[in-house]
Amino acid sequence: MMDVPRMKPILKALALAAYALIPLLAGAQTLTVTYPTHQSVSPRMSQLKGAPMVSGPTVIHRPAVPDLAPNQPRPDGAQQTSTGTALSATAGAGFDGMSVYNGGYIPSDNNIAVGPSHVVEVVNAAFAVYSKTGTQLVAPVPMKNLWASLTGSACAANNGGDVVVQYDRQADRWLVTQLGSLSSPYSECIAVSQTADPGGAYNLYSYSFGTDLNDYPKWSVWPTATNSAYLATYNLFANGSTFKSAEICAYDRAAMLAGASNPTSLCYTGITGASYLPADLDGATPPLDGTPAYFVDLYGSNLGVYSLTPNFASKTASLSPFSTLGVAGYTSASSSPQPGTTEALDSLSDRLMYRLAFRMFSDHEAMVVNHSVAASAGNSGVRWYELRSPVSTTAQFSVYQQGTYAPDSSYRWMGSAAMDQAGNIALGYSVSNASSVYPSIRYTGRVPSDAAGTMQAENSIISGAGSQTGYTRWGDYTSLRIDPGDDCTFWYVNEYFPVTSSAGWYTRIGSFKFNSCSTSADFSMSATAARIQRNNPGSSTVTVTALNGYASSVSLTTACPAGWGTATCSLYPTSGTPTYSSSLSMAPSLSTLPGAYTETVTGTGGSLTHSANVAITVTAPFAVAMGSTSVSVKIGSRNSVSVKATNGDGGSGFPVTLSVSGLPKGVSATFSTNPVSATSGGGSATLTLSVNRSATKGTYSNLAVTGTDAAGDVATASFNLTIN
Repeated sequence: MMDVPRMKPILKALALAAYALIPLLAGAQTLTVTYPTHQSVSPRMSQLKGAPMVSGPTVIHRPAVPDLAPNQPRPDGAQQTSTGTALSATAGAGFDGMSVYNGGYIPSDNNIAVGPSHVVEVVNAAFAVYSKTGTQLVAPVPMKNLWASLTGSACAANNGGDVVVQYDRQADRWLVTQLGSLSSPYSECIAVSQTADPGGAYNLYSYSFGTDLNDYPKWSVWPTATNSAYLATYNLFANGSTFKSAEICAYDRAAMLAGASNPTSLCYTGITGASYLPADLDGATPPLDGTPAYFVDLYGSNLGVYSLTPNFASKTASLSPFSTLGVAGYTSASSSPQPGTTEALDSLSDRLMYRLAFRMFSDHEAMVVNHSVAASAGNSGVRWYELRSPVSTTAQFSVYQQGTYAPDSSYRWMGSAAMDQAGNIALGYSVSNASSVYPSIRYTGRVPSDAAGTMQAENSIISGAGSQTGYTRWGDYTSLRIDPGDDCTFWYVNEYFPVTSSAGWYTRIGSFKFNSCSTSADFSMSATAARIQRNNPGSSTVTVTALNGYASSVSLTTACPAGWGTATCSLYPTSGTPTYSSSLSMAPSLSTLPGAYTETVTGTGGSLTHSANVAITVTAPFAVAMGSTSVSVKIGSRNSVSVKATNGDGGSGFPVTLSVSGLPKGVSATFSTNPVSATSGGGSATLTLSVNRSATKGTYSNLAVTGTDAAGDVATASFNLTIN
């Protein structure tokens, strides 16, 4: 074993940053170059001896991350409350993984990686290797045993937790990491397999973090042709307790794969935000050479984004200015209840959940990610995002679609998202409620032809049969992976309880595959959503994507949705060889009622037929007016005023639902007709204000009547109320 003294950083430079949209809170960014303090090679993993992991369940306390950019609670602008159509996926192998009796920490930190023939699972204190049918090939072994060759390091002495396992598809190798210690001096332990066999020997490294706890690390693979990296993110806590900064890092992947003694790490501290996720490649196509590494966090009501470009030869890096992507409104999720106990489970709704899955397509780059949010029934759901950019080394991502999956009153949280080669998105998560659903493991998903922002119905991996009564911590993270063997099969791991107990968690590993994902030549279709004012033109972009080398012509057809009258809907071009895009032009007639519609575009290529559903919202201008803007009512009496809703385009009338805001105590309101029809001449209703004896005399301003149509558009009319 080589013991390399930690070198002082040879470069600390302030990164010049033009801070975008949101001011920098953490201070100036500093680049630090470091090297391992210890390096060695392990014996074959399959030869490592097992031992008791810990003496009974032990809770690992998570230091608190301050709320650096408080989210302003808002109604969910993307919630899906319907179950959706039956999930077009087929379940595959499923088997129990490790349990608290193998790695007895709370929470489990369960996650997996999948190779051509193996599934490797890690939990907070142990690792194990399985075949894809569930046969245990390497029995659970304490994490520290893997680093036993790093004599004198904390990695060899501790099961530090916050474990991550990755399969590096381009190199056909495995990456395993853990914290070196939960007390100072802190470190990160890294193991990179020497061969494709996860039961073989590993190149071992330990990197020092001194007196800063490198908490909640997340790892990914970023295999660009030059300056390829293993990416990592941390939350740094001075002396293990006081939040200092987030840190984003790139480790020299090529050097680690080669077993070099001194691989470089390039890390930035002082960055805005916390709990970042690094972009993690799925699929066979790597990012374009020169593409920077992407890092994303949840920052208030936005997604925060950094790009890091490492240069390991010159020991330098560049960091983009911090930028944000606006997302639909949401409120952070509460804890999740369980049957038979008042102990509620932490949703970790302050951060994005592992992973930030990245995939290259022929015409765009995509990333999917998720976090937990409050839902309209007082429960919680999983908010998911698909981010897209044209293929470029200077990609600028935007939110392509987003949704909150909360189809009923149960609580859903602790999610993980990924995408297969056909563009199908899957989402795994925990689910429970207070009465009948013990913490269980489920999944849902969507195909590109589904309406934007929607998921299909959910399926179950396993139904829990018990609650966790001793601790609030749950999981901390899970992982949804893509099988590199077919680039179609999803593998998911999460925890559950077979019986109610204080801390008796088990893990379950399950797989499934969308029926439409194939290794045969094929094509897929997707379409952007559209919002159109009636009697005005609008458009959607329909994309036909080649899969597995498909190279035949695909023709497109469509028809306007029912209820659009004499509307026009047309495609240009109407055919092409994938991958190509067509513009769907639409002009709803004046007889079209505002609201949500779906238009189906069908693609035909030889014997293959697919379709894409276009989610369309039709709007119409309207106004709300009152017969008088001042209303007087005596205590113990009532008075009325007329309200009129008028459309502004002369088209067919449509329903507008009326409501009143700003009423003082003791005053109630009713409408003679509600909803009222917004016609060109104005549809009328009578607003009656009743004042009981608990009301207080005076003049009240800024009361308003609000009208809301089926498209979600609103119009208001203000008035004053005098109580005599």
